[in-house]
Amino acid sequence: MFRQQSLDDLGTPLVDTTFCIVDFETTGTDPRRDLICEIGAVKVCGGEVLGTFQTLVNPGVALPPRISVITGLTDAVLAPAPRIEQVIGSLRAFIGESVFVAHNASFDIAFLRAALERAGYPEYRPVIVDTLAVARRLLRDEVRNFRLGTLAERFGIEHRPSHRALDDALATCDLLHLLIERASAWGVTGIDDLVGVAKLSGHPQAAKLRFTDDLPRRPGVYLMVDSAGAVSYVGKATNLRQRVRSYFGGDERRSVQPMLRDLARVDHIQTPDPLSAEVIERRLIGALAPRHNRVGRRRRRPVFVRLDTNELWPRLSIVHQTKSLGTYLGPLHGRHQAEAVIEALQTAFPIRRCTARIGPKHVVADGAAPCSPAQLGVAPCPCAGVGDRADHDRAVAAVERAMSGETNDVMSALGVKMAALAQQQRYEEAAAVRDRLSTLLEASRRVAIVMALQAAGRCEVEIAGVVHTFDDGLLVAEHLLAPDSPAREVLDPDGERLLIGRLVQRAALNGGVRVIACAGDWQFPLPESTFDRLPSSEFNVDGDTGGVDVEHSNGAAIE
Repeated sequence: MFRQQSLDDLGTPLVDTTFCIVDFETTGTDPRRDLICEIGAVKVCGGEVLGTFQTLVNPGVALPPRISVITGLTDAVLAPAPRIEQVIGSLRAFIGESVFVAHNASFDIAFLRAALERAGYPEYRPVIVDTLAVARRLLRDEVRNFRLGTLAERFGIEHRPSHRALDDALATCDLLHLLIERASAWGVTGIDDLVGVAKLSGHPQAAKLRFTDDLPRRPGVYLMVDSAGAVSYVGKATNLRQRVRSYFGGDERRSVQPMLRDLARVDHIQTPDPLSAEVIERRLIGALAPRHNRVGRRRRRPVFVRLDTNELWPRLSIVHQTKSLGTYLGPLHGRHQAEAVIEALQTAFPIRRCTARIGPKHVVADGAAPCSPAQLGVAPCPCAGVGDRADHDRAVAAVERAMSGETNDVMSALGVKMAALAQQQRYEEAAAVRDRLSTLLEASRRVAIVMALQAAGRCEVEIAGVVHTFDDGLLVAEHLLAPDSPAREVLDPDGERLLIGRLVQRAALNGGVRVIACAGDWQFPLPESTFDRLPSSEFNVDGDTGGVDVEHSNGAAIE
């Protein structure tokens, strides 16, 4: 049984990495149609040859004349050789978990995968080093082309390629060692660095790769510092070294090149796990407002939906604080989400929508006209004397329950509304109701997660082998930070609680949380079904279908 390479494997120092250099001679260039006729492989580690593998293979078809001319092989020579099905298992065992190396690796790996697939082996997905691609970057100014023979002659490689599999594999092995020596000037020390060097070395800012030399291959936060000493970008990573080096490769985002041009150094904070890194990254972005970070720079005022229960006829509104009497849902993501939540509640329950303040001594003015919702019959308008107080009180009670996380009533009410709209072929309106309900459920989930984390008080929990301390829903991270670190201050406590709560919920659902101590009430994992399901109907709201499909079932989602 072979396993896939892990992140730790990718960070293995090159001196400790086992490589298997492979070369095939084939009947053609199409792995779907052509076949292997010779195999050569060399396994090395630390510059020492651990073993070789060589065999002719009878492809079962006539060898094309041009292949005979190139390789010197003939049908007569290949006739007594074993078929590929007889040797492919031995080759796969010889390669094992080594890093796969070849010159123009896409060719050889394609033939190997095709042969393994035909023989019934699992899909083969190794770490691959292509010496052709690496040579194009490291030796681009020294040779006229990058054929294996040209490189062997130019650099005096001991083994010379001959279009025979083992000779070419040995020559590629010599080339690999030459390239590793050259790549050390770019700070290449691990297999992950070597895999990426084909992209890195051609980058106009590649000289700044030296800033990554001391970065660990561990989780943490990195800070890009410009020539003026200001932090221009903050990011998180599960592998700091690999992530920062990736900016010099295939990252084509418009903001990356100016950031690298201004780069003077890279600072970092190592953390025990990605959760700590996410929290510290969020704090640093809020405190430093780096100019190249687009998300999290501005402090947002908290947004809540308020049910003003101190009025005779309560109504819903959007507020930024919770000091006044009432029922609140929040903090929410922003005003747009709050507006959608209010629309969902007003669609589900006939609660008043007019904004006039109505006190105990309110007198309806003569000739007062009811508001538009009242004229449509979807809401009362007490300021014009329209509406029954007892009916409105029941609607208010239903809204309070929905805002407190009891969503069954609102899902049922909006499910009936959507069914009616769909039956009338008013598909766009039905979809709008669905979207509002989805926003309401997400808001309820958001609030429930934050409240559950705060309910735990001060607690110690182990997540994925790392012990964290949370207090009032915030991460106690002082032991990870310097005394003067701006990440010590929590500028957005609600945002941090939501971030941590979601990570804890995900880990708890997978059984990856162990509570060591808890001063309050530990509620994780929260039941996912409480917030994720939409009403008990499935609707086809696509007007192009020319029909309506309403199928009642428990807990089915609206697609």
